[in-house]
Amino acid sequence: MKALDLLGATAVKQCCVNLYESELAKVLLGDSFHPGGLKLTVRLGQLLQLGEHSRVLDVASGKGTSALFLAEKFRCTVIGLDYGKQNVDTANASAAERGISSRVRFEQADAEQLPFADASFNGVICECAFCTFPDKAKAAREFARVLRQGGRLGISDLTRSAERPKELEGLLAWTSCIADAQPVEKYLEWFTSAALEPRTTESHDEALHEMVRQVQAKLLGAEVLVGLKTIDLPGMDFSSARQMAATALSAVQQGHLGYALITAEKAR
Repeated sequence: MKALDLLGATAVKQCCVNLYESELAKVLLGDSFHPGGLKLTVRLGQLLQLGEHSRVLDVASGKGTSALFLAEKFRCTVIGLDYGKQNVDTANASAAERGISSRVRFEQADAEQLPFADASFNGVICECAFCTFPDKAKAAREFARVLRQGGRLGISDLTRSAERPKELEGLLAWTSCIADAQPVEKYLEWFTSAALEPRTTESHDEALHEMVRQVQAKLLGAEVLVGLKTIDLPGMDFSSARQMAATALSAVQQGHLGYALITAEKAR
């Protein structure tokens, strides 16, 4: 919580936006900014039983990779919501290029203050972002509010089973979805308190392990490219990033950090 305590909720949200709109995120994470990539997005869609009559909200949709994929894969209607204007503009342009703007669009808004009427969606998806929201209880209540009776929430997120090392408490760790990872039970508590009934919990720790290893390799490559002046990553502290990645990998290998898919349903 140190980053949040020092900077405040709004500043932390903006830092997350700045990171995920940056060239660094593109270099390290590619198009899909979460462990497991589109394979786990498909799994969430299956667990939420999405189909052509589903209306889905993708919270923290980034550049729109998952929302566009869901619209094409499941033939559903999707609204992607992101805090960053650049992400929203990029995602809407991608939807237009793919000819599916009639079924998927993107809006700029805050996950803790959703600009939608009650009972607007059959499904809500949030991938590797819930743990970055400063007020998670409020976000969960908002998810429940916009879901119809019988509608389902599906998240994928980091989990932890032990106290996090101090190296994973800083702002970089927060914006990388590590600093405020919670035990599975805590996520379930937030959802239950918001009148969402837990349905499914699946462990996918191997996806997190693979992503951290990939990030380590890409960090080395990015540092070389910066040295050769092939790319420009102003303000990047490679030493701190390498240390954080190494600490995260150790935590994953010891079973202290994991990754899970969690679903819940709004009572009928």
